[in-house]
Amino acid sequence: MTALSAPGRLLAVLAAFDHEHPALSLTDISRRAGLTLTTAHRLVGALTEWGALERDEEGVYHVGLRLWELAALAPRGLALRQIALPYLEDLYEATHENVQLAVRDGSEVVYIAWISGRSAVGVRIQVGARWPLHATGVGLALLAHDDPAFQEAYCERPLAAFTPYTLTDPARLRRELAEVRHAGVAVSSRQITEDALSVAAPVRGAGGRVIAAVSVVVPHSDAQVPVLIPAVRVAARGISRALGWRRPETR
Repeated sequence: MTALSAPGRLLAVLAAFDHEHPALSLTDISRRAGLTLTTAHRLVGALTEWGALERDEEGVYHVGLRLWELAALAPRGLALRQIALPYLEDLYEATHENVQLAVRDGSEVVYIAWISGRSAVGVRIQVGARWPLHATGVGLALLAHDDPAFQEAYCERPLAAFTPYTLTDPARLRRELAEVRHAGVAVSSRQITEDALSVAAPVRGAGGRVIAAVSVVVPHSDAQVPVLIPAVRVAARGISRALGWRRPETR
């Protein structure tokens, strides 16, 4: 195993935390980061002093508020969420279903905003969660408008399946991406859970490049897709305009 540099060891400590492991003991951090207990103790102490980690009364460590403050500066994170939130709320009021906003990070989508109704279908999503691009509506909307070379490389990689309906055939995925570009929306049915359907649309930045996607997730059994598509498009266009994008005039 290659020895980590000093910055690499610090990052390994932070990377030990994820949605399945939001609270860790020092021993857990040492094991998950691949560090000796002595090294982990020294690095955790430094990160705690700086505010990147916090230690509770039971001696368990959590991600600290200092990292949240830094994350708020990310243009594709909280800043984008703040701009999009009024339009997400409008979409929720129109549907009373799960509403999501996501961005691409490598080969995954990262959810940066989520509004859920009390009676909405259950979804395996929370803010900060990651899923492969091909298995979500927002992921398809983002992938379909990405660089063609990246799309092809993605289609050639192994595509994870989460249900019997997950899109795992490369040729079918290519056809789906072409349809998303043609229709301007992505419809993802029973891809991660067998009871949910997602309708998603791309969000464009000031220069016209797709930088995010917005979606509504509803029960598959009674999904009114023709009704949902216009509502999702309106939300996506509203966010895009708020980011400075203007639709090119047709002559």
